Amino acid sequence: MYFNANDVTSFMAQKDFIDTAVVPLVSIDLSSEKMKQSGAEVDFVMSLTSFIEQQFKGRLLVMPPFSYMTTLKNDDLPQQLEAQLHNAGFKHVFFITCDHYWTKSGEIGNMIWLPAIPLESMDASVKKSILEDQLRQVIPMLSTKWAQI
Repeated sequence: MYFNANDVTSFMAQKDFIDTAVVPLVSIDLSSEKMKQSGAEVDFVMSLTSFIEQQFKGRLLVMPPFSYMTTLKNDDLPQQLEAQLHNAGFKHVFFITCDHYWTKSGEIGNMIWLPAIPLESMDASVKKSILEDQLRQVIPMLSTKWAQI
């Protein structure tokens, strides 16, 4: 489920079963030498998050991407967002990012970092195969946390 009007209505009716929020955490770098890489990272994170949503529909809610400029990083904002999501009733909050910066902070518990894979020039079947491979890396992380209920 996504954070949109239709899915949020379904979420509200099934709140007891949807205990996980997934937040794409994307950096935006507008410098000419890094803009394309930044765009590729956003594309990868959003594609992977969408793929995760398809696989676990009814178990999690994908939040809108938390976007920030690379020059305006604030270590407290993801923590505050995580706290608000827990207060809203989510037992588990996962952040998915390609920005290695967030792995250095032990403050955010469920940070899933994956290196960006440029998807823009791949045909649909190769892209799906790549996303399936990445999903196989993410599933154990989700499953471990879900088993700790």
